[in-house]
Amino acid sequence: MNVRRRLISTLAATAATTLGLATLSACSGDAAAGGGDDSGRIDVVASFYPMAFLAEQIGGAHVHVSSLTQPGQEPHDLELSAQQIVQVEKADAVLYLKNLQPAVDKTVAGSQVRTKIDAASLTTLEKHGNEVGGHAAEHDDHADEESAGLDPHIWLDPVRYAQVAEGVGKAFEKADPDHAADYKKNTAALVGRLDDLNTKFEDGLADTRTKVFITTHAAFGYLAERYGLTEEAISGLDPDSEPSGARVRALEKMAKADGVSTVFYETLVSDKTAKTIAGDAGLKTDVLDPIEGIVEGKSRGKDYFAVQEANLKALRTALGSK
Repeated sequence: MNVRRRLISTLAATAATTLGLATLSACSGDAAAGGGDDSGRIDVVASFYPMAFLAEQIGGAHVHVSSLTQPGQEPHDLELSAQQIVQVEKADAVLYLKNLQPAVDKTVAGSQVRTKIDAASLTTLEKHGNEVGGHAAEHDDHADEESAGLDPHIWLDPVRYAQVAEGVGKAFEKADPDHAADYKKNTAALVGRLDDLNTKFEDGLADTRTKVFITTHAAFGYLAERYGLTEEAISGLDPDSEPSGARVRALEKMAKADGVSTVFYETLVSDKTAKTIAGDAGLKTDVLDPIEGIVEGKSRGKDYFAVQEANLKALRTALGSK
C-alpha cells in the first residue's frame, strides 16, 4: 500500500507541474483571495458526478461545486445550454475529463477559466471496449476486429481515481495557496479511503469460480484489468450503440463456455438489450453501476464509495466468490 501511495504522489506531482495550472489571483470587490462567490469560496464547475465528488471531498468548505450533468442525465450525451456555457466562463476552476463529453471539451477550450483541470491528464488511459474482439471473439469464427478509442472510465478503478485525486489536490493547492494545508489533508484522507476500497476489491475478487462478466457497455475495463477479470461488453464504449448479431451470438457462446451467470446493466441506460440477451441465454440480470451520476431511488448508495461497495457485492455474487 505504501509503494502505491508513493507512486500516486509522484505521478500527481508531475502531472500538476505539467498542467501549468494558473494560480487564482485575489479577486477584488466582494470576494476574498482565492474566492469565487460572496462567501469567499472558490467556484468550481465539474463536468459530471465523479469530478464533482472529487472537488467536494478535496475542496471541503473552501469550494462551491456545481455539476454540468444533472442526476439521471446520461453524461456521454450532454449538450450545454447558453446558461451553462456562461457558468463555465465565470467559474474560478473547471474540473472535467477530456474526451468523455465533447460539448464540455469545446466549451472549456474556448473559455478564459483561470484553472482548467483535465482528469485524464492526471493518470494513464488505455484502450478497452473492443465490441467484437477480445475474449468473446474466441468463440465466434466470424467476428471482425474493431479498434477502440481510449477508455475514459478511469474513476471505476480506485487506484487511478486516487491518482486523479492527488492531481486535483495539487491543483487546488496551487490555485488557493491560503488553504493548501486543508486541501492536502483532505486529499490524503480521500486517497486513504480509495486505498482501502482497492484492498476490499483485491480481497473480495481474489478467488472466484469465473473471471468473466458481461455488461451493457464497456465501462469496467480498468476495474477488470486491476483485479484480473475479463469484461465483455454488449456494446462498445458508447452506451447507446447497438450490438451486431455476431456479437450477440459470440456472447451467448462465451457465456456457456466460461460459466457466466449474469448479464449486468446500469442505472442510466435501458436494460432492454441486457434482459433480452440474458433471457435467450438463460442467464440472470443485475446492476453494475458505472457511477456516472447518483440518482435517488435508483442508485445503490448515496455516494461513490457506497455504490462501489454495491458493485463489489454484485460482482462477487455473479462470479461465484469463494
